[in-house]
Amino acid sequence: MSKKARFGIDIDGTVTCPATLIPHINAQYNVNITLDDVVEYDFLSAFPHPVDRTEFAHWFTTNEPRLYAASELADNAHAILNDWKSRYELFYISARGENVLDITKNWFHEHAVPYDHIELIGSHDKLSTAKHHCVDAFFEDKHDNAVMLAEELDIPVILFDTPYNRLATPNKVIRVNNWIEANDWIRKNFE
Repeated sequence: MSKKARFGIDIDGTVTCPATLIPHINAQYNVNITLDDVVEYDFLSAFPHPVDRTEFAHWFTTNEPRLYAASELADNAHAILNDWKSRYELFYISARGENVLDITKNWFHEHAVPYDHIELIGSHDKLSTAKHHCVDAFFEDKHDNAVMLAEELDIPVILFDTPYNRLATPNKVIRVNNWIEANDWIRKNFE
């Protein structure tokens, strides 16, 4: 029996819906932004008025457990990840901090999302963790992460298309619109 391919998978904006935090931000700041307004990997770039970054960071950190617990699963992620669980190793590598590990694992259990490993590194620099776990492919929504992982590890990186990650990408970065397209690519290239 051959070794299972190991996938590195980001959580926020990949397994969870990229717009999942926006209603919470809108309610807190009395704005009406949409995902289409977020054209940089920074929610504040979409605000119609300046917001103090320190204040926003404090609000986010204070509310992080509640926001992550309420995150919506991306369309079709559940079915596809469940289909993959017997064929691939699913290693989730997230910029979330260790302080929300219990909340994150509870969310995975409540939504019945399969996993072999969850690692919260507290940083967007996923390169050393992905390298350490010898992932064969990575699933990401942050443009610079996708490019760095593809180039440094020489692996395919599936980039979930959003308004905030539309810069050009190298060949090893495969842009998809959803989990169905990601699954199609994986089936063609890993099965």
